[in-house]
Amino acid sequence: MVTAIYPGSFDPVTRGHLDIIERASATMEKVIVAVLRNGMKNPVFTVEERVKLLQEETSHLENVEIDAFDGLLVDYAKRRSAKIIIRGLRAVTDFEYELQMSQTNRKLAPDVDTLFFTTSLEYAYLSSSIVKEVASFGGDISAFVTPHVESELRRKMGLK
Repeated sequence: MVTAIYPGSFDPVTRGHLDIIERASATMEKVIVAVLRNGMKNPVFTVEERVKLLQEETSHLENVEIDAFDGLLVDYAKRRSAKIIIRGLRAVTDFEYELQMSQTNRKLAPDVDTLFFTTSLEYAYLSSSIVKEVASFGGDISAFVTPHVESELRRKMGLK
């Protein structure tokens, strides 16, 4: 069975993330969506909350598992017997960073490959940071996240 990992902070999970998850799910036998525990960021949602939101948003995908990890991604991939890392590319600016990361990961773990999914055009501009910024100013984020995620984000941010 080919297992792939789609890592990220997912703070919050966006429609762009869900698009990549669904497409990876249709391509891979098993997809582990891995929420990074990153002490250097100041997230809106806890890791546990992000895991729960992702579980709710992907419950219709039988071959998708949600988990959390810290440390090196390639070490986590080895522990989970994953051979593929899924990364989404929105623009050329993403590619340079993602290429460097994939080459570093390949050096650290030669048996783990990175597979890039280009983001669907309708989500090419979208990031969790943009969603949080628009929400913080009371803007309409319904095109960016699901209704449940929107409700939870507004609650966490103390917005109506």
